[in-house]
This record gives sequence, C-alpha cells and structure tokens, in this order.
Amino acid sequence: MTPLARSRLRSTVIHLVLFIVLGFWMIPQVYMLSIGLRTPAQAFDAALFTWPVTFDNFVTVIRDNPLGGIFLNSLIVTVATVAIVVAVASLFAFACAILRLKGSLFLYTTLLTTLMVPLASMVLPLAILLKNFGWVNTYIGLILPYAALGVPFAMVILKSFLEDAPRELFEAARVDGCNAWQTYWHVALPLVRPALVFVTIWQFIVTWNEFFLALIVLTKAEMKTLTIVPMQYSGLYMANPGALFAVLTLIALPLILLYVLVQRAFVRGLLAGAVKG
Repeated sequence: MTPLARSRLRSTVIHLVLFIVLGFWMIPQVYMLSIGLRTPAQAFDAALFTWPVTFDNFVTVIRDNPLGGIFLNSLIVTVATVAIVVAVASLFAFACAILRLKGSLFLYTTLLTTLMVPLASMVLPLAILLKNFGWVNTYIGLILPYAALGVPFAMVILKSFLEDAPRELFEAARVDGCNAWQTYWHVALPLVRPALVFVTIWQFIVTWNEFFLALIVLTKAEMKTLTIVPMQYSGLYMANPGALFAVLTLIALPLILLYVLVQRAFVRGLLAGAVKG
C-alpha cells in the first residue's frame, strides 16, 4: 500500500469514528425533538422515532406563553451579563498580569476561592440580599449575581493569556507614551481576542441555561426567563411530556444556532493557549 493510500485510509477511519461518536452524542438531542413531535399516546414510547409526528406540542407552548417577551427577558439578562463579565474580567486580568498592582494577587486568590463555592450554598444569602435591595423580579437581580459568578472563571482564562504575551509589547507601548488605559485597549485586548471570544460564548451559554437562581429571583410571569417555562409542563407525574420537550427544544435552538455560527472562533479561542512560545 502506497503512503498516499495509507494516508487516505487513516483519514477515512478517523472520520468514520468521529461520525459514530457524533451519532452517540446526538441521541439525547434527537430524543428531545422526537418526544416534542409525538402525540400524547406515543409520549412514553421507547423508540427513538415514532409516526405520525405532530406539531401540536409546539403550538401549545407558543399559545400558552408569551415567548417573545420571555425570549427578550433571557436575551437582556444574558447580553448584559456577558458584557459585564468580559469588561470586568479583562480589566482585572490586565491589572494582575501586566500592571501587577498592589494587592492584585490577594484579590486574584480571593476570587479563585469563589470557584469552589457551590451555587446552592449561596442561594439563601443572595435571596435575602436581593430582597433587601428590592431587586427581586428585576433584571439587575439576575444580572449582577450572574456576572459575579462568571467573572472568576473568565478572569483566570484571560490572565493566563496575558501572562503568556510578550512583555516587550507592553514595554514598547509605555515607551511610545501610552498610558494604562491605552495599553489595555490597543495592546492587551487585541492580544487576548481568541480568549475573549471563548469567554463570551461560554458565558452566554452558561447564563442562558441557568435555572436555579432564576427560579428564586423571578416570581412574576412577565419577568421569567426561558429556562423557567418548562416548570409548568412538568410535575409529579409529568402531565404533558410532549409540551415539556417541545419547550426544551425551543430553549436549546438559539444555543445550537449560535454554536453553528461561531464554532470555529470558539474552538480557536479554546485552543489558542495550547501552544506557547
């Protein structure tokens, strides 16, 4: 067998294995869509696909819920959270890695410890705090806690990228007369652009899918986000599984479309720090 034939055979085998793995990973998503397209009599059928299919569950979900307003609530909370996380984490990473301000190491270590605290242990203190501030059933009541929970992880990613950047670039900027803000904007941010893309997409997905805190903070119907909607279709006996999986499909659809559009940038940002030097 010639080297070219061996190379083609190896490539074919690799692609075949990847397609098999992809098929296994897609089974839950396919099952979710399949149940959303079933009639009530077929809802608990173990088969992956059933016939006939019906869109009644999607019609029920759209009819029973103002999905436009709910989608807007989720979008406002998610976009605002991502903007705050990216801005605060990038500034803090720049202060720690490049400026090395006094006390920044202590603050960095303190923020790292918050990554080890489970969200469930913070729900009661957060609920009391938000009630005292009057932020229950408000956007800010979700945005600020989400941002506070997202900043430590984003800061770790961005700080590691900045520490690997050539310090000569920042010294040259200082020699050219750039102040700290100009160095941050014109030098640091372009250097960590792949990491910024990764952090942005990651935080968008995490915030969009968050359920526990949203369930505690949002009690009014007009303020709820998409992840709370499935609650009304689930219960002790899962009264309407078709509608439940239909709304879960609608929640997942924006994230799937987002990932399809930005998957190259996401993977590039994820792997950008793998090669140093």
